[in-house]
Amino acid sequence: MLKFAVRRLLLLIPILFGLSILVFLFVRALPGGPETALLGERSTPERIAQVRAAYGLDRPVHEQYFTYMGKVAQLDFGTSIITQQPVSEEISRRFKATVELTTTAILFAVVVGIPLGFVAGRRPQSWIDNLSTVGSLLGIAIPVFVLGFLLKYVFAIKLGWFETTGRQNVTITTEHPTGFFVLDGIITGDFAAAWDAFKHLVLPAAALGTIPLAIITRITRAAVQEVSNEDFVRTAEAKGMTKSVVTRRHILRNAMLPVVTIIGLQTGLLLSGAILTETVFAFGGLGSFMADAVFRRDFPVIQGGILFIAVVFVVVNLLVDISYGLFDPRVRDT
Repeated sequence: MLKFAVRRLLLLIPILFGLSILVFLFVRALPGGPETALLGERSTPERIAQVRAAYGLDRPVHEQYFTYMGKVAQLDFGTSIITQQPVSEEISRRFKATVELTTTAILFAVVVGIPLGFVAGRRPQSWIDNLSTVGSLLGIAIPVFVLGFLLKYVFAIKLGWFETTGRQNVTITTEHPTGFFVLDGIITGDFAAAWDAFKHLVLPAAALGTIPLAIITRITRAAVQEVSNEDFVRTAEAKGMTKSVVTRRHILRNAMLPVVTIIGLQTGLLLSGAILTETVFAFGGLGSFMADAVFRRDFPVIQGGILFIAVVFVVVNLLVDISYGLFDPRVRDT
């Protein structure tokens, strides 16, 4: 198991190196540049040359790359051209909002998706199986931003149950020791602030978690159906084992490998793909911050944000691979 983990860690080095090159070249291939966003209508050839020289954009691309990677090796992603704040501080502050949103979304998807997929897999062609199939197709087909606006209209505007934008009401003043607003309210004993943060969190988490919910449900259903037809399951049932023992030891344990894989992949995708959800709900996380950076051609933020998200994505998938050993003993010996 240790050799397996070390081997996967070593594979991350060429992956991240290649990604850094692609990101660097991609950012510089974008039309326009930070000088356009900064100068606007006041741009002249002289002013543009001054801005490009100030940020080192007039040097050869390979020199810019090696200079930038030298700073990244020291965990310095540069300074935002627009906010003039260190990119690492901006990412650290905003990433907490994205983690809170993503964690809630994936918990919603797992808590609902695995039981629903299991029941549908054990009762094929039943009404709950048909309902889960239709619901999964709708969940995948509806765009996140469309679902977000629908949820806001129904549950926030019409019913008034939840909030439409932001992470917390601006009139609430409370301490944030961790940066996770719901947890902060619980820790500080300000349960009104925690409840308000939760009401702001429900709709974006539901919108973001719909696609993972649909995928997890479908994968769980297929895995449970496949394992249920295996000989060892029928043998266990023929020996008179109770239904709970057969379900826990034989079906769920063997069906969880593909489910764990898809949960890990979806978690990484949610962390990197929450841009639309955060924009619709003005959630103030890393996703909306990255979207603003793209429109403003803020090169340091785009580069630093993409590299940071890539690292998080590969680390999440590494943890998923290591967790295989909990479900499949054969992986521990590789």
